[in-house]
Amino acid sequence: MRILVGVTGGIAAFKAVALVRQLTEQGHDVKVVPTENALRFVGKATLEALSKNSVDSDLYTDVADVKHIELGQSADLVIVAPATASFIARTAAGIADDLLSNIILATPAPIIIAPAMHTEMWENAATQANVATILARGIHMIEPTEGRLTGEDSGKGRMAEPEDIVEAALALTLPQDLAGKHVVVTAGGTREPIDPVRFIGNASSGKQGTEIAKEAARRGAKVTLIGANFAATGAFEFVPVVTAQDLSNAINARLDADVFIMAAAISDYRVEVPSATKLKKSVVGERLELSLVLNEDLLARISAKKNAGQVVVGFAAETETEPSRLETLARLKLEQKGCDILVANDVTGGKVFNEDTTSVLLLAKTSATVAVTGTKRQVANRLIDAIVLAAAQ
Repeated sequence: MRILVGVTGGIAAFKAVALVRQLTEQGHDVKVVPTENALRFVGKATLEALSKNSVDSDLYTDVADVKHIELGQSADLVIVAPATASFIARTAAGIADDLLSNIILATPAPIIIAPAMHTEMWENAATQANVATILARGIHMIEPTEGRLTGEDSGKGRMAEPEDIVEAALALTLPQDLAGKHVVVTAGGTREPIDPVRFIGNASSGKQGTEIAKEAARRGAKVTLIGANFAATGAFEFVPVVTAQDLSNAINARLDADVFIMAAAISDYRVEVPSATKLKKSVVGERLELSLVLNEDLLARISAKKNAGQVVVGFAAETETEPSRLETLARLKLEQKGCDILVANDVTGGKVFNEDTTSVLLLAKTSATVAVTGTKRQVANRLIDAIVLAAAQ
């Protein structure tokens, strides 16, 4: 995707360096258009090196190329970070007196701004009126946050972090193919108590499920993330749970959802009668024997009772290094559980737990197996694609 990054003249311009780096590392073609004042804060050479494109802030060079029109029309997305109070005011008034402001008027691409200024400037009635004006015209904004500002000041007005700007900006270009759908995602690992301080658990971190929840929300869904023993924030409802029974209760309250993505690692067994007091070695002795009973198979139950149009996704963590054997095990589980899609991966040696990257097989009843390797966000994106396809069939 061709992304134009506008940088205006504020101290937060140094953060544009990280923003440009993240976009280029994701494979996007990035063109940086700074204002003259922006170049007082961050060097042209730095922006060129990171974007791998030339940087020109002058409206009056290469006039014959009508570059403000060419740049505006060729962009798929425009990000302005930081966006100063002056830039916002000039944009609200439709003033085009430099290359960036001309591009803003000329581009048909989605535009998102990340304001940065002192709290008093942000809260000023003129700034708020200007922000309301440009938002009403279709420009998007990621709000400034509270934090340390220039000097010793703190308050609202700090530019959002580059990774948050990237996420918000790229979400504008995603298809809204889950709009109107309620997606329930389970994630993390359940814990079954032995006594008040000990439990049976697993190494699942909830990272993959959280990325799935975020991706579903980006694509228009109402999302509920049921998280077992971790915390997460995002554009979704978060429901914390501990045990498999807690998770079952949370699902039972949302059985009318359109999609269930069962990414949580749910304990197969629980202690039949957990001790109400801490078990002490001096009392228990050399051996501790626990009576374990089987937990409900939530994936099988939801799959068996799903309504027409509902999509159910299961996960299978296996210790099988041979891809063909992993696929065979996953295909068997897909049939046994009755779900529509199964995501399988090899966790031999504890790999992929709490990592940002993974390798999985995506299996569906009606399509060939697909192998996906990459970040957990990339895997989430491919899984959502598969869910949209399954819902349409």
